Amino acid sequence: MSYQVLARKWRPRDFSGLVGQEHVVRALRHALEQKRLHHAYLFTGTRGVGKTTLARILAKCLNCETGVTPDPCGTCSACTEIDAGRFVDLLEVDAATNTRVEEMRQLLETAQYAPTRGRFKVYVIDEVHQLSGHAFNSMLKTLEEPPEHMKFILATTDPHKIPVTVLSRCLQFNLKQMPPDAIAGHLSRILELEKIPFEAQALPLIARAAAGSMRDALSLLDQAIAHGGSRIATAAVGEMLGAIDRGYLLGLLAALAERDAAAVLKTADEMQARSLSFDAALADLAGLLLRLALFQALPSAVEDDAADHGRIGELAGRLDPELVQLYYQIALQGRQDLPLAPDEHSGFVMTLLRMLAFRPEGVAPLREPAPTVRAAARPASQGGGDWPQLIQQLPLAGAARELARHAELKRWESSSIELLVPKTKAYLAERGYQEKLKAALESHLGEPVTLKVSIGEASGGSVAAIEAGERDARRAEAHRAVQSDGFVKDLVNLFDAKVIDSSPREERK
Repeated sequence: MSYQVLARKWRPRDFSGLVGQEHVVRALRHALEQKRLHHAYLFTGTRGVGKTTLARILAKCLNCETGVTPDPCGTCSACTEIDAGRFVDLLEVDAATNTRVEEMRQLLETAQYAPTRGRFKVYVIDEVHQLSGHAFNSMLKTLEEPPEHMKFILATTDPHKIPVTVLSRCLQFNLKQMPPDAIAGHLSRILELEKIPFEAQALPLIARAAAGSMRDALSLLDQAIAHGGSRIATAAVGEMLGAIDRGYLLGLLAALAERDAAAVLKTADEMQARSLSFDAALADLAGLLLRLALFQALPSAVEDDAADHGRIGELAGRLDPELVQLYYQIALQGRQDLPLAPDEHSGFVMTLLRMLAFRPEGVAPLREPAPTVRAAARPASQGGGDWPQLIQQLPLAGAARELARHAELKRWESSSIELLVPKTKAYLAERGYQEKLKAALESHLGEPVTLKVSIGEASGGSVAAIEAGERDARRAEAHRAVQSDGFVKDLVNLFDAKVIDSSPREERK
């Protein structure tokens, strides 16, 4: 027997085989069970999400010899012929190659005739948005007064190009892009049934590359099987896809945090030596920056079991949130500019240099961490003392570091430390972050510590509040300097201008 590609072999034959489209399946099941059958259905969604597959399943539900049912038998002549693509009363038309009005008229002329074998004559028109305006007008008359034995099933990737007169006569169902987890799970089941050995870490790579399309995922799986010699290995799949090792991107972000241009360029050159896709690199970098921003805003939103969770937390503590947002925008823009660059490597390098060159207003250069010592001066009871200095010495990262930076010292007596976290940062007071801070304090001080963290009104004595106050003071000083500048005064008087509050910038030292 000739080999059948996975995308065709594992094409769903009924509603139960569809993955990720439960909302559409539920609505269609209810309609079929209650015999509330519409004359025209419109399935929309990106490529490979199951529009044509769903149309064929619906055709089987309408024409199964057991009766109109949401669970076609799959064994009668109607079901088997529809699966084989030779059912005489199922007409599949590709609108991309049949766009003219004459072709649509010829097609619709047969609509008046009763079905030859089935219960309904079903017209499936794929990429229907590509029909000409006259062809749509020709079809509209049949949609307005359809014969009882006729059903239209339209499919499109661009519903906005369909005339509203046609849209208003169809039941519209939007098929979702499939999430990577659902794709990876489906691929895993197929590989088990095919008895092909695989490494579980390889499947998410294929799922992400498929970009929500199950058909693309199955085609990539076929390619991976051939590439790996009937075995799916993570390294081989990464090589096949030109996938970016997350370690490269984490290293890039660490180098950007340190403003280490040499390390940034070295990493880019290493990626070029491995012939990695720089477009994919910028896409993955944007995804990584999204995780950083989530970690900074709501650490619990980032999964704890991810292999790179620790490094994400560390980088979230080292990169200012404004920088993360800026880098994200630069990565997106760099990806758009990539086709215009002299070559992909040059475009990627320029994007990274742009990240090094620009810095949001008020973000001071990162300071080198103070050396860790085994003993620290204990702050006096009631008010800050050496607490800010102590924080710089603690080996903390991520949310635990943010807890220490935003907490005010209320009391430190003997081995008992009491901290106050402002209400706006209450999420930092989670037990897990407290435990990490407590462990760091004990390690640093060399003795057991009792740590209590409460939530309330802060007085502005935390490290974060002090740094914010210093930034505000620098901005205010810059604003005063601009307002008092003679040249600026002349411009204001001459052109009746005004100084925008956000425009003055602090002087860089």
